[in-house]
Amino acid sequence: MALPTDPAEAFVREVDENLRRDQMADMAKSYGKWIVVAVILFLAAVGGFLYWQTYQQKKAKAEAETVSAALDKVASGNLKGAQAELTSLSTSSNDVTRASALLGRAATALRQNDRKTAAELYKQVEADDGLPQPYRDLATVRRTMTEYDNLKPDEVIARLAPLSQPGNPFFGSAGEMTGLAMLAKGDRNGAGQLFAKIAADKQVPQSIRGRAVQLAGSLGVDATASMPVDLTATPAQ
Repeated sequence: MALPTDPAEAFVREVDENLRRDQMADMAKSYGKWIVVAVILFLAAVGGFLYWQTYQQKKAKAEAETVSAALDKVASGNLKGAQAELTSLSTSSNDVTRASALLGRAATALRQNDRKTAAELYKQVEADDGLPQPYRDLATVRRTMTEYDNLKPDEVIARLAPLSQPGNPFFGSAGEMTGLAMLAKGDRNGAGQLFAKIAADKQVPQSIRGRAVQLAGSLGVDATASMPVDLTATPAQ
């Protein structure tokens, strides 16, 4: 059988509940309008963010289409038209668009035999901390190719050192230029060993691996075991 409730305890509980209701009512009177304002501001912020996100997506898509159209113009020889479109996108807030536009402008400059402008554009990409690293590394490789004939071997080796390592996405191109620079310094053994590593790296394009085998062989390093398979060759019957 349950014990009867203490009347004094029940009275205290009722008074306490009434007090809390009064406090909530006072709080609603004092801060109610600010709470409503806060909720409205929050909903406005969420709505604004969603709108901004949609706008940015549409803008990125439009810019990507413009870059693609500009590169088509480069391929067709309309360099002036391509430059105008790419220049307008070179300061885009979208990292990929900005990098693509700058690299496209550099390629256009090379088509016009303006190696100085191309090198400056590649250097601009390299120095842009906001761009994804692969774009910056690509710019390093391209700038080195552009300036190679005017660089000292040690400059080539130092600039490409981070990229001329097995496993790096740009190992083939960076390693090949590094090997040639080492050869120019008279380091035949070091160059031969590097070309052998390039030949053995299956992530490197087959054209570069094929050259690496030949260069390594000319330097006394046998890399024929790494000779890439010619997928276009007809198998012997």
